[in-house]
Amino acid sequence: DAWVSSAIIKKIISMVFRKLPGVSASGMGLRLSQKFVFLLFLSGLVTLCFGALFFLPDSVRLKRIFLSKTESQPGKVAGGEALEDMTLSRSKTDSASKDEKVTSSSNQGANTDTSFDYNKFKKCLLKPPLGIEHGKPSDPQTLQRREKVKEMMKFAWDNYKSFAWGRNELRPLTRNGHIGNMFGGLRGASIVDSLDTLYIMGLMDEYNDAKEWVETSLDLNSNGEASLFEVNIRYVGGLLSAYYLTGEEMFKRKVMVLGEKLLPAFNTPTGIPRGVINLGSGTSWSWGWASAGSSILAEFGTLHLEFVHLSELSNNDIYTEKVMNIRKLLNKIEKPHGLYPNFLSPVSGNWVQHHVSIGGLGDSFYEYLIKSYLMSDKTDEEAKKMYYSALEAIEANLVQKSPGGLTYMAEWRGGILDHKMGHLACFSGGMVVIGADDGAPEKRQHYLDLAAEITHTCHESYTTKLGPEAFRFDGGAEATATRLSDRYYILRPEVIESYMYMWRLTHDPKYREWGWEAVEALEQHCRVEAGFSGIRDVYAQTVSHDNMQQSFFLSETLKYLYLLFSDDDLLPLEDWVFNTEAHPLPVVRKSCLQGEGGTHDKTTSE
Repeated sequence: DAWVSSAIIKKIISMVFRKLPGVSASGMGLRLSQKFVFLLFLSGLVTLCFGALFFLPDSVRLKRIFLSKTESQPGKVAGGEALEDMTLSRSKTDSASKDEKVTSSSNQGANTDTSFDYNKFKKCLLKPPLGIEHGKPSDPQTLQRREKVKEMMKFAWDNYKSFAWGRNELRPLTRNGHIGNMFGGLRGASIVDSLDTLYIMGLMDEYNDAKEWVETSLDLNSNGEASLFEVNIRYVGGLLSAYYLTGEEMFKRKVMVLGEKLLPAFNTPTGIPRGVINLGSGTSWSWGWASAGSSILAEFGTLHLEFVHLSELSNNDIYTEKVMNIRKLLNKIEKPHGLYPNFLSPVSGNWVQHHVSIGGLGDSFYEYLIKSYLMSDKTDEEAKKMYYSALEAIEANLVQKSPGGLTYMAEWRGGILDHKMGHLACFSGGMVVIGADDGAPEKRQHYLDLAAEITHTCHESYTTKLGPEAFRFDGGAEATATRLSDRYYILRPEVIESYMYMWRLTHDPKYREWGWEAVEALEQHCRVEAGFSGIRDVYAQTVSHDNMQQSFFLSETLKYLYLLFSDDDLLPLEDWVFNTEAHPLPVVRKSCLQGEGGTHDKTTSE
């Protein structure tokens, strides 16, 4: 190949020289002229090719062709892959006995002591994580309903283990596994997503099987193209919560290796991460469908909770600095009517489109603002200000009343309202209620009422006790999917999530009744012989299943139902904040963790 290339170059040069007028084939002058022209020609060719390749806007896709898969990327921790190889090859005893600390080339200014004191952390909790009796309700009917949810989890898990073990999700109709392309070659999404659910429900045999698989088979040395968002909320969130609930050091080691693999996604001119990252090479790029190579608000805005905890565990501020830089840029740029559009250029730092949604593309950005404030033990005043300012803009521009009196959140497209609300936006009832106590005192009741109204609207969309992907409020429609493409239900948790929060903060019994309606509908419409499946049309008389048991059904839907029928001391909200995949992360009490510890009595009564 090299010989052929050389021959081609010589041929081109000879053709060029034949065209040079007035040059003899002999003499010193010709040879010097030839050398000079040759160098000039070659220099221009190289400059042209590589200049176009590396300096045109958003050329990361071309760079991926030339960058070595094993090349160390800026911001990536050196030796991460080797450390994980060592972890996987060690026996369990040896692995447990070694203190495998992630050492980062970007760990400048961090303390040399990277150990995290788990015992001190436990003393800083106000209450036991699992309550006095694992949240066991005293009411017999509620206890019976909780046991039913636990049985559903065991049924879903057992079938996953039987037919899809190690794959990302179960296909219950065909009884096989699904891998998908969101996780960059990572496997076992349902296992990692289920760790905390199994532990909380007391399904210890199943939890131990999951833990063993993570320890021996979760290979983080993948070289595929992963969604930064999905890997963060499912894998990073799942491993973090498993560590904080159990104290198992193996989970911490795994999550630190994975966390460092996500850092190169932030290597952009603005520090806004791109949506897709190759976990092996560290190269990143934007989704092909995202407008003008933009990053998505709900993706780069849904990293804060997990990255703060990565800094806590590693004693390395690099993770917190990355997400705080995102916040700094968002505070600097102009926001139309105080709203945050869904698309932002990671190159220029400007909005790409003025499409605003509290559902898909925007949703969890707002959720993470109020949750960042709560997780900081209410010390993150910047997050608090951003959240309540955003909520004010949402109320002024997006919150609407239907002719039938239903409160909903429309979408905003450059000043024009689209009177549609997605199932994903139904989390907002829970979001508004958890922030009701910390806004202006005179608005507390208003926020409680708004949360209740939104949750009621989402319940009304569940006309068959399960709701569509999106529903409309125009053309005479009232919380109804008018398009066939919006009628599917994929075991989503958002409506049930709001039921859980509304129950915790109001104790209105209707939310438990609505939750039980959902349980009965899941059993009737979604349970099949080998697991649970989404359905294609919530209005159809004859059920058509989509053959997918989503991992978030195990992580979110069933967990929120279990908590709905449990006492409030199971994962008390004073101590725990749920990430957007329902993985519980603890409130960070800096004053306690950095002091002597034990200033809180974790056995205190409610």
